[in-house]
Amino acid sequence: MRYASNGTVAARGSRHTEGDTVISRRVVVTGVGLLSAVGDTTEATWKGLLECRTGISRIESFDASHHNSQIAGEIKHFDPAKFIEKKDIKKMGRFIQVGIAAYEEAIAASGLKVTAENAERVGAYIGSGIGGFEVIEREHKALLEHGPRRISPFFIPATIINLASGYISIRAGAKGPNSATATACTSSAHSIGDSFKIIQRGDADAMICGGTEACITPLAVGGFAAMRALSQRNAEPERASRPFDRERDGFVVGEGAGVLILEELEFAKRRGAPILAEVVGYGMSGDAFHFTAPPEDGEGAYRVMRNALRDAGLNPEDVDYINAHGTSTPLGDKAETNAMKRAFGSHAYKLSVSSTKSMTGHLLGGAGGLEAGIVVCAIRDQVAPPTANYENPDPDCDLDYIPNQARPMKIDCALSNSFGFGGTNGALIFKKFTE
Repeated sequence: MRYASNGTVAARGSRHTEGDTVISRRVVVTGVGLLSAVGDTTEATWKGLLECRTGISRIESFDASHHNSQIAGEIKHFDPAKFIEKKDIKKMGRFIQVGIAAYEEAIAASGLKVTAENAERVGAYIGSGIGGFEVIEREHKALLEHGPRRISPFFIPATIINLASGYISIRAGAKGPNSATATACTSSAHSIGDSFKIIQRGDADAMICGGTEACITPLAVGGFAAMRALSQRNAEPERASRPFDRERDGFVVGEGAGVLILEELEFAKRRGAPILAEVVGYGMSGDAFHFTAPPEDGEGAYRVMRNALRDAGLNPEDVDYINAHGTSTPLGDKAETNAMKRAFGSHAYKLSVSSTKSMTGHLLGGAGGLEAGIVVCAIRDQVAPPTANYENPDPDCDLDYIPNQARPMKIDCALSNSFGFGGTNGALIFKKFTE
């Protein structure tokens, strides 16, 4: 079943059929805000990725010398005072601060103005997998050392996941749908996909959506290392994240945010908004297999890509580029490769695939937002970013992973994958905008 646009709807929120065609509203991307270890703005991040420049280094934010994994993709020299009043900074966990920075860039790029007339038609939907971990660690230490009276009154609102979306909605004046997802590493892909559906069905005209994460802390890094999930290539941080490479040994934690401005097409056109890409498909699935590991055949990942293609009304051969989940874990990369082969058949070997986590690290709940924004930039500039550190081909991972050098190419349609603990999967499909 294909989706068609009638430009407007007869009544807000209406969705009806004409014959076998579902009439629903087209949704476009008008702004992107990215913040990562590779760059502190959208264009700096994008430029660094195209240069195959890694942002991964030894951890500087705390003494990691006793940790098994001592490396991360940290945002260097981040100053929240550039975006947030000094008196408010202490009220927010770092993930909120980083999310606000990405939001400010996205909203400025889109030119969207929230007014009294449209405020109820503009929403915010920002996900995070973990939230204010550093605040939890700090306040727990205060409790143990000084007792409950020393716990900050800002502890809870600085920590809980939906406050990123809450603060952004307050700053924007957005009175429409306000929500947040906490689906591990799929959080922000789900936020964007859900926002796409909210606009498509007529419950909003614009959504500020994506995700943010900033949990490079002693407990978080130690916890992931205890699971044996992290790379221990401590002597070569810049070479540690190596998705699909035979010598990969785990992922590298990263921090950052990715925020998109989505708008209904006619709403965007009426105000002369820049249209960067169109959102055309969203898939969800569950592995129902294991609480942290994917099935070796990538069955859940296959179904989420199949579902996204079905939602978009596309055939497998319509997709030109995939920004893979590609975390650099031995099992995960193999499972995703198997899933892509099953979902795309013989076309899988014609696809260009890359994992930008090789340079940014894994943003966990912020990964899908960052990588959706990267896909939009790839469509805008018609160039696919590379997979860094792909040096030793793995016979179990035998697709075209765009090794170590960006690739100018035709990208009319691109897909972004996100998979999370608990077997929760999301896939987003974007297309080059055409009337």
